[in-house]
Amino acid sequence: MRLPLRAFHTFRSLFSQKQTTNPQRRGLGGAAMRLVQFCRHGDRGGIRVGVELGEGLGVVDLKAFDPTMPSTVRELLEMGDQGLERAQRAMTCGQSVVEHSDIWLLSPVLAPEKVVCVGINYRDHCLEQNVPIPNEPVIFNKFPSAITGPYDDITLPSESQEVDWEVELAFVIGRRGKHIKEEDALSYVAGFTVANDFSARDWQMKRNGNQWLLGKTFDSFCPLGPALVTTDAVQDPHNLGIRCLVNGETVQSSNTDQMIFKTATLVAWVSKFVTLTPGDVFLTGTPPGVGVFRTPPVFLKKGDVVECQIDQLGSIINRVV
Repeated sequence: MRLPLRAFHTFRSLFSQKQTTNPQRRGLGGAAMRLVQFCRHGDRGGIRVGVELGEGLGVVDLKAFDPTMPSTVRELLEMGDQGLERAQRAMTCGQSVVEHSDIWLLSPVLAPEKVVCVGINYRDHCLEQNVPIPNEPVIFNKFPSAITGPYDDITLPSESQEVDWEVELAFVIGRRGKHIKEEDALSYVAGFTVANDFSARDWQMKRNGNQWLLGKTFDSFCPLGPALVTTDAVQDPHNLGIRCLVNGETVQSSNTDQMIFKTATLVAWVSKFVTLTPGDVFLTGTPPGVGVFRTPPVFLKKGDVVECQIDQLGSIINRVV
């Protein structure tokens, strides 16, 4: 059973905090927006791109405003600055607005070419595990098929008995690049969103030669959302409160200033190895408080509700089924 959107109105205050643009860090397109993907109720196959207008003000349906606009955020990003400028014009006009009650929010990015993940990337999480701070980013991945929406159910796989939570700041690549210089890296980032890096610890830590991939990439193990918040709408992505709640109890609470390798460093590092393309998703690591390192360990069970919150970005809420 999916949680209805009206169940999250009490969390909308997280979305409405005043944003302050940093003029020294121009984002892709220079546009401050909250981009969403959605479908209308009863039309699960009809993906649309929208721009949130603010609390209680609905979402501009870009395709309804301009039939030549693309149907996915990835296609919008592939248009470059022109696409984001057209989206911003639609937001300014405030026409073709749909109400949140009439739509279901999807992940802000679907079917990216890559989902890049970073392990052991919070200082306080290193202390929790009693492991040294890494000298270079620890990179792994999820398959894109793991992505699901901000309010969709998470399927507890029968193959695992140790499914855990991990709230994470995620960012999305906005333009193609290889061997990107760190000082230029933020110009390749379209925006930020909230992620939960669900993890099957038995497969991650005890089986399959301790390779992380299988434990991280079960279907539905990468909820994202609720919006892609463009870089110019985020005051400082590395100074945001970040929290995870399980059944209403706070289990993780930290700040993204604890990140060891920050956004620009990660973009520059990964682009040494692979070409980054619009829509690629990066998950940047989790703070302390995960279930596996509790005494005794705590793992998720059917019926649990997991909420991940990041200041200025919003919250995602997923029921385990």
